[in-house]
Amino acid sequence: MQVAFQMDPIEGVNIDADSSFRLAEEAQARGHSVFVYQPDDLIFDSGTVSATGHGVTLRREQGNHVTFGARETRELSSFDVIWLRQDPPFDMGYITTTHLLEMVHPQTLVVNDPFWVRNFPEKLLVLEFQDLTPPTMVARSLEALRDFRERHGDIIVKPLYGNGGAGVFRLTPEDGNLASLHEMFAGMNREPLIAQKFLPDVSAGDKRIILVDGEPVGAINRVPAKGETRSNMHVGGRPEKIGLTDREREICAIIGPKLRDNGQIFVGIDVIGDWLTEINVTSPTGIQELERFDGVNIAEKIWEAIEAKRS
Repeated sequence: MQVAFQMDPIEGVNIDADSSFRLAEEAQARGHSVFVYQPDDLIFDSGTVSATGHGVTLRREQGNHVTFGARETRELSSFDVIWLRQDPPFDMGYITTTHLLEMVHPQTLVVNDPFWVRNFPEKLLVLEFQDLTPPTMVARSLEALRDFRERHGDIIVKPLYGNGGAGVFRLTPEDGNLASLHEMFAGMNREPLIAQKFLPDVSAGDKRIILVDGEPVGAINRVPAKGETRSNMHVGGRPEKIGLTDREREICAIIGPKLRDNGQIFVGIDVIGDWLTEINVTSPTGIQELERFDGVNIAEKIWEAIEAKRS
Protein backbone atom coordinates (compact mmCIF):
# COMPACT_ATOMS: atom_id res chain seq x y z
CA MET A 1 0.00 0.00 0.00
CA GLN A 2 0.90 3.66 -0.35
CA VAL A 3 1.05 5.06 3.20
CA ALA A 4 1.48 8.67 4.33
CA PHE A 5 2.27 9.95 7.82
CA GLN A 6 1.17 13.43 8.83
CA MET A 7 3.51 13.94 11.74
CA ASP A 8 6.12 16.11 13.42
CA PRO A 9 9.58 16.01 11.78
CA ILE A 10 10.63 12.36 11.60
CA GLU A 11 14.32 13.25 11.65
CA GLY A 12 13.92 14.49 15.24
CA VAL A 13 12.14 11.52 16.81
CA ASN A 14 13.55 9.16 19.43
CA ILE A 15 13.58 5.89 17.50
CA ASP A 16 13.48 3.85 20.73
CA ALA A 17 10.32 5.50 22.02
CA ASP A 18 8.36 7.18 19.23
CA SER A 19 5.20 5.33 18.24
CA SER A 20 4.92 7.02 14.83
CA PHE A 21 8.40 5.82 13.90
CA ARG A 22 7.50 2.29 15.03
CA LEU A 23 4.30 2.31 12.95
CA ALA A 24 6.17 3.57 9.88
CA GLU A 25 8.96 1.03 10.44
CA GLU A 26 6.41 -1.79 10.58
CA ALA A 27 4.68 -0.48 7.45
CA GLN A 28 7.98 -0.59 5.59
CA ALA A 29 8.69 -4.12 6.88
CA ARG A 30 5.31 -5.21 5.49
CA GLY A 31 6.18 -3.94 2.03
CA HIS A 32 4.26 -0.67 2.11
CA SER A 33 5.82 2.55 0.81
CA VAL A 34 6.10 5.37 3.35
CA PHE A 35 5.69 9.10 2.67
CA VAL A 36 5.99 11.73 5.41
CA TYR A 37 4.83 15.32 5.58
CA GLN A 38 4.17 17.90 8.27
CA PRO A 39 0.80 19.52 9.03
CA ASP A 40 2.03 22.85 7.66
CA ASP A 41 2.53 21.14 4.28
CA LEU A 42 -1.17 20.36 3.75
CA ILE A 43 -2.76 22.17 0.78
CA PHE A 44 -6.38 22.52 -0.37
CA ASP A 45 -6.59 23.91 -3.89
CA SER A 46 -9.75 23.98 -6.01
CA GLY A 47 -11.24 20.81 -4.56
CA THR A 48 -8.00 18.82 -4.26
CA VAL A 49 -6.20 18.07 -1.00
CA SER A 50 -2.48 17.47 -1.31
CA ALA A 51 0.67 17.59 0.79
CA THR A 52 4.33 18.29 0.13
CA GLY A 53 6.77 15.86 1.69
CA HIS A 54 9.20 13.01 1.08
CA GLY A 55 9.22 9.32 0.50
CA VAL A 56 11.44 7.79 3.19
CA THR A 57 13.52 4.73 3.93
CA LEU A 58 13.82 3.94 7.64
CA ARG A 59 16.48 2.15 9.66
CA ARG A 60 16.82 1.42 13.36
CA GLU A 61 20.16 3.20 13.60
CA GLN A 62 20.67 6.00 16.11
CA GLY A 63 21.48 9.23 14.30
CA ASN A 64 20.98 7.61 10.88
CA HIS A 65 17.39 6.40 10.97
CA VAL A 66 15.92 8.05 7.86
CA THR A 67 16.85 8.67 4.23
CA PHE A 68 14.65 11.16 2.40
CA GLY A 69 13.62 10.93 -1.21
CA ALA A 70 13.03 13.99 -3.36
CA ARG A 71 10.61 16.57 -2.01
CA GLU A 72 7.34 16.33 -3.93
CA THR A 73 3.68 17.30 -3.74
CA ARG A 74 1.15 14.47 -3.89
CA GLU A 75 -2.63 14.37 -3.87
CA LEU A 76 -3.76 12.64 -0.68
CA SER A 77 -6.29 10.60 -2.66
CA SER A 78 -3.32 8.75 -4.18
CA PHE A 79 -2.61 7.07 -0.82
CA ASP A 80 -4.28 3.98 0.58
CA VAL A 81 -3.73 5.02 4.21
CA ILE A 82 -2.91 8.32 5.92
CA TRP A 83 -1.85 8.45 9.56
CA LEU A 84 -2.90 11.53 11.56
CA ARG A 85 0.02 11.53 13.99
CA GLN A 86 1.21 15.03 14.83
CA ASP A 87 1.38 15.76 18.55
CA PRO A 88 -1.07 18.19 20.14
CA PRO A 89 -1.72 21.01 21.16
CA PHE A 90 -5.25 20.35 20.01
CA ASP A 91 -5.74 23.86 18.68
CA MET A 92 -7.44 25.36 15.62
CA GLY A 93 -4.45 24.39 13.46
CA TYR A 94 -4.88 20.76 14.51
CA ILE A 95 -8.63 20.93 14.01
CA THR A 96 -8.21 22.41 10.52
CA THR A 97 -6.09 19.42 9.47
CA THR A 98 -8.92 17.09 10.51
CA HIS A 99 -11.32 18.98 8.22
CA LEU A 100 -8.94 18.68 5.28
CA LEU A 101 -8.25 14.99 5.88
CA GLU A 102 -11.97 14.34 6.17
CA MET A 103 -12.27 15.34 2.52
CA VAL A 104 -10.35 12.23 1.40
CA HIS A 105 -11.63 9.79 4.04
CA PRO A 106 -12.82 7.01 3.82
CA GLN A 107 -11.80 6.46 0.19
CA THR A 108 -8.32 6.96 1.60
CA LEU A 109 -8.38 5.46 5.08
CA VAL A 110 -7.34 8.09 7.63
CA VAL A 111 -6.22 6.65 10.97
CA ASN A 112 -7.69 7.63 13.32
CA ASP A 113 -10.93 8.81 11.64
CA PRO A 114 -10.43 12.61 11.57
CA PHE A 115 -14.11 13.49 12.16
CA TRP A 116 -14.10 11.61 15.46
CA VAL A 117 -10.60 12.73 16.44
CA ARG A 118 -11.99 16.25 16.20
CA ASN A 119 -15.07 15.34 18.24
CA PHE A 120 -13.35 13.07 20.79
CA PRO A 121 -10.94 15.39 22.65
CA GLU A 122 -9.08 13.22 25.18
CA LYS A 123 -10.29 14.97 28.31
CA LEU A 124 -13.89 15.40 27.08
CA LEU A 125 -14.69 11.97 25.68
CA VAL A 126 -14.31 10.44 29.16
CA LEU A 127 -17.20 12.61 30.35
CA GLU A 128 -19.55 10.27 28.48
CA PHE A 129 -18.58 7.48 30.89
CA GLN A 130 -19.40 8.95 34.31
CA ASP A 131 -19.53 5.56 36.02
CA LEU A 132 -15.91 4.93 35.01
CA THR A 133 -14.34 8.30 35.89
CA PRO A 134 -13.46 10.17 39.10
CA PRO A 135 -15.48 13.28 39.99
CA THR A 136 -14.70 15.80 37.24
CA MET A 137 -15.55 19.42 36.48
CA VAL A 138 -15.04 21.42 33.27
CA ALA A 139 -15.40 25.13 33.99
CA ARG A 140 -13.87 28.54 33.45
CA SER A 141 -15.52 30.05 36.50
CA LEU A 142 -13.20 30.47 39.49
CA GLU A 143 -16.21 30.30 41.80
CA ALA A 144 -17.20 26.92 40.36
CA LEU A 145 -13.66 25.56 40.66
CA ARG A 146 -13.48 26.72 44.28
CA ASP A 147 -16.75 24.96 45.00
CA PHE A 148 -15.43 21.77 43.39
CA ARG A 149 -12.35 21.84 45.64
CA GLU A 150 -14.48 22.47 48.73
CA ARG A 151 -16.48 19.37 47.91
CA HIS A 152 -13.59 17.08 46.98
CA GLY A 153 -10.61 18.51 48.87
CA ASP A 154 -7.48 17.36 47.08
CA ILE A 155 -7.83 18.03 43.33
CA ILE A 156 -5.93 18.10 40.06
CA VAL A 157 -6.34 21.12 37.76
CA LYS A 158 -5.09 21.07 34.16
CA PRO A 159 -5.64 22.65 30.74
CA LEU A 160 -8.53 21.12 28.84
CA TYR A 161 -6.48 20.67 25.66
CA GLY A 162 -3.00 20.16 27.10
CA ASN A 163 -0.80 17.11 26.64
CA GLY A 164 2.29 15.40 27.99
CA GLY A 165 1.62 16.46 31.58
CA ALA A 166 2.19 20.16 30.84
CA GLY A 167 0.27 22.53 33.10
CA VAL A 168 -0.98 19.84 35.50
CA PHE A 169 -1.26 21.04 39.11
CA ARG A 170 -2.26 19.30 42.30
CA LEU A 171 -4.06 21.58 44.75
CA THR A 172 -4.61 20.39 48.30
CA PRO A 173 -7.31 22.01 50.48
CA GLU A 174 -4.67 24.25 52.08
CA ASP A 175 -3.04 25.36 48.81
CA GLY A 176 -3.59 29.06 48.16
CA ASN A 177 -2.71 29.04 44.45
CA LEU A 178 -6.05 28.25 42.81
CA ALA A 179 -6.88 31.89 42.06
CA SER A 180 -3.37 32.57 40.75
CA LEU A 181 -3.46 29.52 38.49
CA HIS A 182 -6.89 30.47 37.23
CA GLU A 183 -5.63 33.98 36.47
CA MET A 184 -2.61 32.58 34.62
CA PHE A 185 -4.63 30.18 32.47
CA ALA A 186 -7.32 32.81 31.79
CA GLY A 187 -4.61 35.13 30.49
CA MET A 188 -3.34 32.46 28.08
CA ASN A 189 -6.57 31.45 26.33
CA ARG A 190 -10.37 31.46 26.53
CA GLU A 191 -10.75 27.75 27.24
CA PRO A 192 -12.19 26.26 30.42
CA LEU A 193 -10.08 24.20 32.80
CA ILE A 194 -10.65 20.62 33.84
CA ALA A 195 -10.55 19.64 37.50
CA GLN A 196 -10.61 16.10 38.88
CA LYS A 197 -10.59 14.65 42.33
CA PHE A 198 -7.01 13.66 43.16
CA LEU A 199 -6.48 9.90 43.11
CA PRO A 200 -3.83 8.81 45.66
CA ASP A 201 -3.39 5.57 43.68
CA VAL A 202 -1.32 7.59 41.19
CA SER A 203 1.68 7.04 43.47
CA ALA A 204 1.60 3.38 42.33
CA GLY A 205 1.37 4.46 38.70
CA ASP A 206 -0.84 5.76 35.92
CA LYS A 207 -1.56 2.87 33.58
CA ARG A 208 -1.55 3.37 29.80
CA ILE A 209 -3.67 0.71 28.12
CA ILE A 210 -3.46 0.36 24.34
CA LEU A 211 -6.55 -0.63 22.38
CA VAL A 212 -6.49 -1.74 18.75
CA ASP A 213 -9.84 -1.43 16.99
CA GLY A 214 -11.58 -1.36 20.37
CA GLU A 215 -9.76 -4.34 21.93
CA PRO A 216 -7.08 -4.06 24.65
CA VAL A 217 -3.71 -5.50 23.60
CA GLY A 218 -1.66 -4.66 26.68
CA ALA A 219 -0.58 -2.01 29.14
CA ILE A 220 2.39 -0.27 30.67
CA ASN A 221 2.50 1.34 34.10
CA ARG A 222 3.97 4.85 34.31
CA VAL A 223 5.30 5.56 37.78
CA PRO A 224 5.83 9.20 38.81
CA ALA A 225 9.35 10.35 39.59
CA LYS A 226 10.09 11.06 43.25
CA GLY A 227 8.41 14.28 44.30
CA GLU A 228 6.18 14.37 41.20
CA THR A 229 2.41 14.03 40.87
CA ARG A 230 2.55 13.60 37.10
CA SER A 231 3.47 10.20 35.68
CA ASN A 232 3.84 11.18 32.00
CA MET A 233 7.06 9.89 30.50
CA HIS A 234 7.64 13.37 29.04
CA VAL A 235 8.22 14.59 32.60
CA GLY A 236 10.26 11.71 34.00
CA GLY A 237 7.68 8.99 34.60
CA ARG A 238 9.20 5.50 34.65
CA PRO A 239 7.54 2.81 32.51
CA GLU A 240 7.25 -0.68 33.96
CA LYS A 241 5.73 -4.00 32.93
CA ILE A 242 2.20 -4.69 34.15
CA GLY A 243 -0.90 -6.68 33.25
CA LEU A 244 -4.60 -5.83 33.07
CA THR A 245 -7.01 -6.14 35.99
CA ASP A 246 -10.63 -7.29 35.74
CA ARG A 247 -11.74 -3.68 36.32
CA GLU A 248 -9.57 -2.47 33.44
CA ARG A 249 -10.96 -5.14 31.13
CA GLU A 250 -14.44 -4.00 32.15
CA ILE A 251 -13.55 -0.40 31.25
CA CYS A 252 -12.23 -1.50 27.86
CA ALA A 253 -15.33 -3.60 27.18
CA ILE A 254 -17.55 -0.58 27.85
CA ILE A 255 -15.65 2.01 25.79
CA GLY A 256 -14.23 -0.30 23.09
CA PRO A 257 -17.32 -0.52 20.86
CA LYS A 258 -17.66 3.28 20.69
CA LEU A 259 -14.01 3.61 19.66
CA ARG A 260 -14.23 0.83 17.07
CA ASP A 261 -17.53 2.02 15.61
CA ASN A 262 -16.10 5.52 15.14
CA GLY A 263 -12.86 4.57 13.40
CA GLN A 264 -10.46 4.94 16.32
CA ILE A 265 -8.07 2.12 15.48
CA PHE A 266 -5.14 3.04 17.74
CA VAL A 267 -6.12 4.44 21.14
CA GLY A 268 -4.35 4.81 24.47
CA ILE A 269 -6.44 5.16 27.63
CA ASP A 270 -5.17 6.23 31.04
CA VAL A 271 -6.35 4.48 34.19
CA ILE A 272 -5.43 5.34 37.80
CA GLY A 273 -6.53 2.75 40.32
CA ASP A 274 -10.04 1.81 39.23
CA TRP A 275 -10.74 5.02 37.34
CA LEU A 276 -10.55 6.06 33.69
CA THR A 277 -8.98 9.53 33.41
CA GLU A 278 -8.29 10.08 29.67
CA ILE A 279 -8.99 8.51 26.28
CA ASN A 280 -6.15 9.47 23.91
CA VAL A 281 -7.04 9.40 20.21
CA THR A 282 -4.96 12.22 18.70
CA SER A 283 -1.43 10.81 18.88
CA PRO A 284 -1.26 8.02 21.47
CA THR A 285 2.10 6.62 22.54
CA GLY A 286 3.43 3.57 24.35
CA ILE A 287 3.85 1.00 21.55
CA GLN A 288 7.59 0.51 21.90
CA GLU A 289 7.59 0.24 25.70
CA LEU A 290 4.79 -2.32 25.56
CA GLU A 291 6.54 -4.34 22.87
CA ARG A 292 9.74 -4.50 24.94
CA PHE A 293 7.92 -5.51 28.13
CA ASP A 294 5.51 -8.05 26.66
CA GLY A 295 7.45 -9.28 23.61
CA VAL A 296 4.38 -8.74 21.42
CA ASN A 297 4.45 -6.92 18.08
CA ILE A 298 1.79 -4.28 18.75
CA ALA A 299 2.55 -2.40 15.53
CA GLU A 300 1.82 -5.61 13.63
CA LYS A 301 -1.58 -5.90 15.33
CA ILE A 302 -2.41 -2.32 14.34
CA TRP A 303 -1.40 -2.91 10.74
CA GLU A 304 -3.36 -6.14 10.57
CA ALA A 305 -6.47 -4.19 11.60
CA ILE A 306 -5.79 -1.54 8.96
CA GLU A 307 -5.04 -4.04 6.19
CA ALA A 308 -8.27 -5.88 6.97
CA LYS A 309 -10.19 -2.65 6.40
CA ARG A 310 -8.39 -2.05 3.10
CA SER A 311 -8.83 -5.55 1.70
